[in-house]
Amino acid sequence: MQTLLKITQFASKTFALWVLLFAYLAFQFPLIFKEIAPYIPYLLGLVMFGMGITLTFDDFGEVFKHPKSVLVGVIGQFVIMPAIAFSLAKLFNLPADLAIGVILVGSCPGGTSSNVMTYLSKGNTALSVACTTISTLLAPLLTPVIFYVLASQWLEIDAAGMFVSVLKMVLFPIFLGLIVRAIFKKQIKDLSQTMPLVSVISIVLILSAVVAVSKDKIIESGLLIFAVVVLHNCLGYLVGFFAAKLIGLNIADSKAVSIEVGMQNSGLGAALASAHFNPIAAVPSAVFSFWHNVSGPILANIFSNIKNEKNTEN
Repeated sequence: MQTLLKITQFASKTFALWVLLFAYLAFQFPLIFKEIAPYIPYLLGLVMFGMGITLTFDDFGEVFKHPKSVLVGVIGQFVIMPAIAFSLAKLFNLPADLAIGVILVGSCPGGTSSNVMTYLSKGNTALSVACTTISTLLAPLLTPVIFYVLASQWLEIDAAGMFVSVLKMVLFPIFLGLIVRAIFKKQIKDLSQTMPLVSVISIVLILSAVVAVSKDKIIESGLLIFAVVVLHNCLGYLVGFFAAKLIGLNIADSKAVSIEVGMQNSGLGAALASAHFNPIAAVPSAVFSFWHNVSGPILANIFSNIKNEKNTEN
């Protein structure tokens, strides 16, 4: 088990490297990785099941301890990132498939790697976990609604179909994980520590499939999409931090909100895009997954040098 834990830690720390490596392999050998595409929803479900296994009822305690901070983080997640995505799609006059892809990843809940980045930044990790959990649980309702409102001008959106997809790929696996943990509490304790390894493998496979299917479009518009994704992510960090400070949150909480807002569940974005739209729409999610795992550690290092107030209570 110790060896497996060491492998898990190594894989988590080098996540961006594996994304880059397998994206390159998928680019070079697309026929191999295209075979993974039909399994994208199941791979995402495995990631969400892993999240459910690692959750405890204590993770929800932060909601009741500091409801204001959690509310700010969740609202920021579902307002700031979709608004920035919509603005960038308009500003860069993106083609319809890429525009909806950018808006889709912006409408997704926070990514689980945000919790690790918040810890490294010396932010409020408990708040980050609470925001990720609540935004993920709200995703079946909010993601399709927000996406429909912002993206329906580009093409017809089946919001009801997306709602069912998010239920099956996100909410059901999470609750299944919670149930399994509740029933097999002692047995699952050690296993839950290795779930990040399963998540890394699953997300890398998802993004490899997206790259393989969308190779030609990536060649055509890769630089533009990369620029849009970098702006989207960095503006999310920036606006999230200053919005939290403006509302009166302390430094530790503002760090958590900033990272929570800026880092998206790009695996969900890729899965939804692949299931409901042209696979090209999944490209922004694929690029986002790589980039936010590069920018996250950089921001965490910057934030770690910003001292928190002595009193971290709201």
